[in-house]
Parts: sequence; structure tokens; C-alpha cells
Amino acid sequence: MDQFDTLDYLKVGNELQRRSYDVLTTHTVFDKLAGFTPVLVGTIPIDIAIASSDLDIVCCWNVKEDFIEVLKHGFSGYPGFTWCNTVINGEDTVIANFFADGIEIEIFGQHLPVKEQNGYRHMLIEYQILQEKGSAFRDKIINLKSTGMKTEPAFAKLLHIEGDPYLGLLNYKK
Repeated sequence: MDQFDTLDYLKVGNELQRRSYDVLTTHTVFDKLAGFTPVLVGTIPIDIAIASSDLDIVCCWNVKEDFIEVLKHGFSGYPGFTWCNTVINGEDTVIANFFADGIEIEIFGQHLPVKEQNGYRHMLIEYQILQEKGSAFRDKIINLKSTGMKTEPAFAKLLHIEGDPYLGLLNYKK
């Protein structure tokens, strides 16, 4: 089991991580998504979040319509609820967004195991880089993000990765 497989690490994390844990558990988000292997990914788990960061949850669905029904039933009553069906990286994708206690939550589902989805893979690679490079590097990432740069482009800039930052990060040190 990976450390990010449960939400337990958030309980003892920084203030935003603890607040995220409270929001996700109070609103039973992971309970509602239990049949779809939900995993929290993105900047909050790896402690590079900024004020505008949202909670990104990746899921794996077997039957897309069942996933959509759970999203609608479980979250349509929340402020700002929207959902769409699109194709990302050649994969049929369902995305829902809403707010809970003032925090934006994005639920991203594909018919692909969560540990094979790019959001999860990016997070693990970024976490490893942060462990290796230390707090000064982390601070530089946060500073770039606070200027409006997305996470993967910020890593690519500091690591001198050429071309597509999303693909480049997936291939970093391979």
C-alpha cells in the first residue's frame, strides 16, 4: 500500500491538509466514491498547494454511466456542481467539479486504474523529486505556482525539461 492510498496522512499534515481531511470526511466524499478506487492527487498531498489549489480526486470506473450517476446523486446539490464527458490522452474521461466548505473539489474518472492515470503518476514523480531536491526547491515550485504557472510546467522549468512538460515529467529520469 502506498502512503497516498488512504487519507490518513492528511490528519497529521499541515493546516490545509488537515482542513482537506475534514472536508472530505465530513462530506463523505470518499465513501460516496468507494466503488471507484478514489485517490487524492495533486498539490495538496505533496505540500505544494497555493491558496487557489483544489482537491483533485482520481477514480476508475468500469461502467461510465454508473460513475456519472454516483457523481450526480452524491454531489449535484453542492455549490458550483458541473460535470462533463470528454477525451483526455485518448481516454474517455468524466470530470465533476463542485465546492464543499469553500474548497473546490474536482473528481476525475477514467476507465483506467488510478495508479496508471497521469494525475497519480505525476504526483508520485513530483513527490520523489521534492524528496530529493529539498525545501528550497519546494519553495521555488510554490513561488512559480503563485505567479499562475501550473504545477507540471513549474517542475519542467526548474528541471530544464524541454517540450511538453506533462510528458516530460512522466519520462523524467527514465
